[in-house]
This record gives sequence, C-alpha cells and structure tokens, in this order.
Amino acid sequence: MDIAVTNIRASRANVYSSSPLDRIHTRRDDHAWIAEKLEHPETLFVPVWRSRNLVRGGDRPEAVYIDGETAAALRASGGNWAFLGLLDDKPVFGIDISHHEDPTPVVPADLGTFADLRSVGWGEPKPEASILAHARGLLHWRTRHQFCGVCGGKCESRSSGHVMHCTSCNTDHFPRTDPAVIMLVHRGDKALLGHSTRFPRATMYSTLAGFVEPGETLEEAVRREVLEETAVVCGDVHYHSSQPWPFPGNVMLGFYAEGLTEEITWDPEELKDARWFTRDQMRHCDQHGFALPRADSIARRLIEDWLAAG
Repeated sequence: MDIAVTNIRASRANVYSSSPLDRIHTRRDDHAWIAEKLEHPETLFVPVWRSRNLVRGGDRPEAVYIDGETAAALRASGGNWAFLGLLDDKPVFGIDISHHEDPTPVVPADLGTFADLRSVGWGEPKPEASILAHARGLLHWRTRHQFCGVCGGKCESRSSGHVMHCTSCNTDHFPRTDPAVIMLVHRGDKALLGHSTRFPRATMYSTLAGFVEPGETLEEAVRREVLEETAVVCGDVHYHSSQPWPFPGNVMLGFYAEGLTEEITWDPEELKDARWFTRDQMRHCDQHGFALPRADSIARRLIEDWLAAG
C-alpha cells in the first residue's frame, strides 16, 4: 500500500462546490414570503436557457444575475422557476426560459452569453459557479419530471420548485442526484488513466468513473467499475473529495484506489484505451502526446493532488 496516498487531502475546493447560498428550506413553503420575494426588485434571478447559463467575460468569467423587474416578464411568459436560497440576504431564484426559441429578446445580449458551464474556463473554484450549477441541475430535474413515474399523471410544482406533486395519485417526487464514483487507481509511481468513447478530445486521458448501483457501498463501486472497465483488481480505497456535477444531475465522489494488478483488458464499450502513466509522463503530458482532463473537473484535482504527493 502507498502510505503517501492514504494521507492525500484535497488541496482546495472543487469547482461547483462551496456554495455561498443559505438554502433556508424553511421558507420554501412560506407562500406569502415567496410571492413577495418573487416581485421584489432586488431579488436575483439565475436564467437558464436549454441547460445553458448566463455568463460574461472570457479569461475571467462571471455569473450574470437579472433583477426582479427584468425577471417579471420572463415569469409572465411561463418560465418555470425555483427558489435557490439567500445570497447576502437577497433571495435567489432559478428561472428556465427554454421555451423561448431565442433568448436574446427577453435577456439582452449585452448582459452576457448563454453558455454550457462545461465550456466556461473557471480555472479555479468560484462560489458563483456553484450557484449556476445549482440552478441548472434543479431546473433540469423540473423539466424532466412533468409526469408521475408511478401512475403517469400530470405533476405540478410544490415547495418553491423542490417537489413535483402528482395531481392524480398524490405522490411527491423530489429532486434526484445520482451518485457516481470517480477514482485514480495508483500502483507505485504509476496511475491508471483511460480514454473514454465519450471524450470530445482524441488525446484526453482521465480517471475512471461509474455510477453506484443499488445495494453497493462506494468502495465496492470503485472496485467493480475498475475491474469491469480495465480488469485491474483494486485493494484499499480512500476518499478524497466530492463535486456537484449538474450534467445533468450527479454528485461525483472522488477516491484513490490501490491497484493490485497491472495487466489491462479494457471494455471496448466504455474505453478506447487505458494505460499506466508515470508521474513524469503526467507532469509532461504534452510531450508524451496526451492531455489531462479539464481544469474544473474533480478528475483533474485527483491527478494534481496525487502528483503533488509524489
């Protein structure tokens, strides 16, 4: 067992974590308070258009909020909304404007650009990134749960957007977050990285990951996923950190896993390639013809903290 790995702690917060919001759930069913805040001119709204968030700036991106007066027209046009919490005592709501073919007439282009959060180069954790992710994830769930999974009846929003209530069988449906494990498998001075069939860049290699199955511990999920994808057997598993990942509604649970075997046989349905890389290769990946995962991902944080420990 690599003793150094057992002592690795997250060097800093992951992007989309460290939310500054007070979620103040006790206000979600206070209808009078919510109605008042929806109309208040100083209330902040986070618009989401077809899973994209409003941002401005290139090298130093910033979240863009709209005020209550501007948002009134959006709510009047039928956009779904949800109460997110308080930011410095100001109420914050997410509002979905996806029913507009073009968001420009309702949200002027000079305010910012609607962009997929994965294309925004946050570079480092910013509290506002977590607010945008929060809005994106919650409103995506709202959109995908218009009908009851029990009886098929029509659902209506309750608890300020945090419950979808079936009007036929009275079942309450709550926001869903799917847990996924993501792990850096290490063996001595080498770590296991794979190139997924889903990666947008042909040269990118990243940590392995997969969903937790029913009746499974997180550690068991780590070992199973690594074995299924690469045939590598893992021993000790140690937690590193977690990251909300609203693409569309996951929480990534990061681990280090001790590799007990080295021979790789990858699953072609999941991976195009998988290899052991030395620390030196990973520190100079461009010289060796491959790229590491994006800077805002927990995968990159797992790799960077492991490199720093060596």
